Amino acid sequence: MSSIKKIHHVAIAVTDLQQALVFWQDILGIENSELRDIPQEEAQVAFLPLGESEIELVFPTSNDSGLAKYISKRGAGIHHLCLEVDNLEAMLSRLKQNNIRLINEEPRVDQSGRRYAFIHPESAFGVLVELYEKIP
Repeated sequence: MSSIKKIHHVAIAVTDLQQALVFWQDILGIENSELRDIPQEEAQVAFLPLGESEIELVFPTSNDSGLAKYISKRGAGIHHLCLEVDNLEAMLSRLKQNNIRLINEEPRVDQSGRRYAFIHPESAFGVLVELYEKIP
């Protein structure tokens, strides 16, 4: 059985990544540890570690991406909550058994080997939830 280990990150959708970094980094003092393109999600992400978690500023790199559509419909702001789990397949199986609607039925893998999947907001009371499994 899989368990949730911690909040891994809170992702904030932004319309101007540089202006967002001025606020979060220059004004609040949370250092940006990395700026990375995420081609499969058509996004650019700034990672701002904070304790054992982080804030991720996500910026769409395409007007046709899901993130761009999200921003045009809902505006900038909190995009999703990411929970770190110890066994992603087991968690997805448990969710499916409980008729939880998933955006990703199978784990996706990013360029760094990180495995993740999203729970549809309809099943999570309006919150887009990402599940993340750390690769050893």
